Amino acid sequence: MSKHDDPYCLRSRLSWRLLSLQAVILVALLAVVLTGLCASGFVLAPRDEDRVIDVVQRALTRDAQGGLALRPTAELQQLRSETPDLWFLVRDREGRSLTEGAVPAEFAAIGGGLDRISQARLGWQLFEDDPRKPAARMKRVDTDAGNVQVITATQGRLTGAKALFMTSLAFLGIALPGLLLMGTATFIATPMIVRRAFGGLDIAADEARRIDIHQRGARLPVERIPLEVVPLVTAINDALARLDQGYARHKRFVADAAHELRTPIAILNTRLESLAPGPDKNRLLEDAARLATLAEQLLDIQRLDRCGHPFTRVNLVAVAQSVAADLAPLAIAAGYELALDAPSTPVETIGDAAALERALTNLVQNAIQHGPRRGTIGIRVGRPANIEVTDEGAGIPADQREQIFEPFYRLAPLDRGAGLGLNMVREIVQLHGGHVSVPDGAEGGACFRMTLPPVRQS
Repeated sequence: MSKHDDPYCLRSRLSWRLLSLQAVILVALLAVVLTGLCASGFVLAPRDEDRVIDVVQRALTRDAQGGLALRPTAELQQLRSETPDLWFLVRDREGRSLTEGAVPAEFAAIGGGLDRISQARLGWQLFEDDPRKPAARMKRVDTDAGNVQVITATQGRLTGAKALFMTSLAFLGIALPGLLLMGTATFIATPMIVRRAFGGLDIAADEARRIDIHQRGARLPVERIPLEVVPLVTAINDALARLDQGYARHKRFVADAAHELRTPIAILNTRLESLAPGPDKNRLLEDAARLATLAEQLLDIQRLDRCGHPFTRVNLVAVAQSVAADLAPLAIAAGYELALDAPSTPVETIGDAAALERALTNLVQNAIQHGPRRGTIGIRVGRPANIEVTDEGAGIPADQREQIFEPFYRLAPLDRGAGLGLNMVREIVQLHGGHVSVPDGAEGGACFRMTLPPVRQS
């Protein structure tokens, strides 16, 4: 058996358990009713009304004068010994008769009027007559003496096999149809009741699916939730509240750290400018610029996340032109050419221009820092609203194109940088409702594409 029980269907389990309970109740009720009827005398369970007729049928014969007579069979002797109040009346079609025991006056002269009837039960009206008065059974049977009419009371001991057969018939005739009817109603009604009872839980599940890390404050509704499930929903809401508090503390720490980094980065840039020109100075300037961009991106994420979406129309062509102008000297000093490919007409999205500009800056700086220090770094603006940054380096292995956006992930263990730049780019683009991908580069190098929602034309 597994450590944890497998999930089960509540509708199915509830339906089968209700059906089992109904079957037990129905059988118990039937047993109580039959017992009560037997105890009150309305049902004489130990008596078999057809046994006397069967015994007489096998024992009946004709005497020498042609009259009706009985052979002293063993079963007739047993019937007489176990039934002290035995009585019966036998009558043939010629009017000859044979009686034994004290035939009640009510049935003594009734035979002639039933000559054309093959069988009948002669009894008393319920609740108006004495229920202890035995009902009579009339049946026309074929015997060695010919076709005769036998009238007797409900006498004779009921055999075990016949009792089982009659009980089975009673169950099939009374309990089984009721059980089938209740079972059908159960399997139809139970799913409807469960579905209606758990309708609020389905709404809560839909709300849970929409919970996102960028939309904090979400809680599952407790309206229309069964009382048995309310503790679970409340516990989930409490967990969400704790997560919101932890996320808020994390964001405050990141924002405070980014603010505190601004001053030492500015001092570092001032001191780097005073150094003599050379490759080391260029690399240090690249690193300082990258640190400054990361700090500003952290603040962008905090600001955009806190304010929701105070977005306006942003021309991606203008963003690309601004980044190209700012980073061209840095790219040239590192040994690259910087190429801008943008249409003459605006390519617009809805967003924050400063944040998108820093995300694009990070991608270009990433190409400068990790490239081969030669070739061309391209910035291409495409429609409906995307920007690509390409280089002529070794490219990104296909099996690592998703992992490089994770925090602190590096392609090489000794790679420069903290492994946060691409993660910051993805965060900013996702806050704008877009996504970042790494398709195959046209020249075999790396290619990063920011895809943003285009402005809908009214």
